Amino acid sequence: MRRRSERLLYAANGVGLGVADVELTGGERVERPFIRTPQAAGAVVFHDGRVLLLWRHSPITDTRGWEIPLGDVGPGEESAEAAARHVEEQTGWRPGPLVPLIRTRPAGDVADCEHVVFAAHQATELPGGPEKGEGDEERGRAEWVPMLRVQGLIEEQAITSATTSAALLHFLADLLQARAAH
Repeated sequence: MRRRSERLLYAANGVGLGVADVELTGGERVERPFIRTPQAAGAVVFHDGRVLLLWRHSPITDTRGWEIPLGDVGPGEESAEAAARHVEEQTGWRPGPLVPLIRTRPAGDVADCEHVVFAAHQATELPGGPEKGEGDEERGRAEWVPMLRVQGLIEEQAITSATTSAALLHFLADLLQARAAH
């Protein structure tokens, strides 16, 4: 299977909706819709057995759930810088040193988007916390959630974001491997 061409149908705010002309293995050609978004970066911030999460409302699905801090990587910005910036802006905490954790494409074959997630094992609360005002419902409420609750939150559908689920489960697996090695 290979992509022969693509055409953009609509673009706004850095997001594009397009159609790709794809040739299947047997020679048949089909059109496949796709979404293209900018690269995003976020972080799993962990300290004292707890992880820093945001309780957010998603207006598109009209659902609420826990997510890691995550957002677009700006022009000329490194993904680690963007991840640290989003943690600070969205939670009011400055993450400690960030180390690469996972890269994911959360929407598989329908979206061309990459999420780069880092991990930090400490954080410092910023004076005054996140700025309040317009957009607070989108920003969400930051809380330190016990890591042992993560699997249950996924099962309860309180965590539905593919990126958040993958990053937290990957981080948890790393913790278990480190514990087993000792």
